[in-house]
Amino acid sequence: MTIHKITLRNILLAALVILVAAIVLIRICLHRSIHTTSPEVNSQSEPQRIVSLAPNITEILFELGLADKVIAVSNDCDWPPEALGKEKIGSFWQPSVEAVISCKPDLVITLWFQQQSNVADSLKRLGYKVLTLRLEKLDELAPAIEKIGAATGRSEEAERLLGDINAQIERVKQKYDNQTRPRVLWVVQPEPLRVAGSNTFITELLELAGAQNAISLTSIQYPGLSTEELLTCRADVIIQAAMNKDTIEQQRREAVEFWSKYKNLPAVRNNRIYVVDPDTILRLGPRIGLGLEQIGRIIHEP
Repeated sequence: MTIHKITLRNILLAALVILVAAIVLIRICLHRSIHTTSPEVNSQSEPQRIVSLAPNITEILFELGLADKVIAVSNDCDWPPEALGKEKIGSFWQPSVEAVISCKPDLVITLWFQQQSNVADSLKRLGYKVLTLRLEKLDELAPAIEKIGAATGRSEEAERLLGDINAQIERVKQKYDNQTRPRVLWVVQPEPLRVAGSNTFITELLELAGAQNAISLTSIQYPGLSTEELLTCRADVIIQAAMNKDTIEQQRREAVEFWSKYKNLPAVRNNRIYVVDPDTILRLGPRIGLGLEQIGRIIHEP
């Protein structure tokens, strides 16, 4: 009888210990479920330290009102002027992983091409948040701006920016929609001669501005041209991207002299040779509507 009472007491005591332990464990779990950090609850919804590796990305960030949160940019980021005062992390083609890390960013935005993809991969392996964008054609601009807006808590601003850009593009399109469509040769570099081919956003801009690319279908985006191919393209207008924005007039004089040996081209005969600041036109970013307006004026209002 005594043994039975002792055994029963031990069983009750063990059950009580288990019950108390269970209560403590439940309270701990509840406490953790309430206070555990999660990306949705406790992480910053808006990054406070952003690094941009490309000029057009930097322009987008500034247009979205994020100037004070952009802490570093590539050496090529020169617009808006405030971008010049930001810390530099290397060139567009050769950004430095070490320089990016030293900035202690909570968001790094890169483009998709190989050199920047390598940097993005290295940063991701180290635990940094990276947004990589493909920005090569005009229809990729809107998704890129939307992704940046979503990643930075600026979705409404992104929609407004897209509305402004689309309105500018539509105005130019309507203005020149029924005009004669001259053939335009877009020169990337004169020696050796390399031009914008058919599968580029330059062709998209030319078509929106009421023109056509003098180069027909090409498998290469920016092909070299032989003399024979050049002469058979029958370009009515030649537009050449300036290599240095500070000497555009000098470069135009040099371009006129360079092209003078191709007098069979209508553009040369009619002195329709232009050298333009490439930044507004060749950067797929917020100023692309202004660049399109510039192309339209060159082509239709010489």
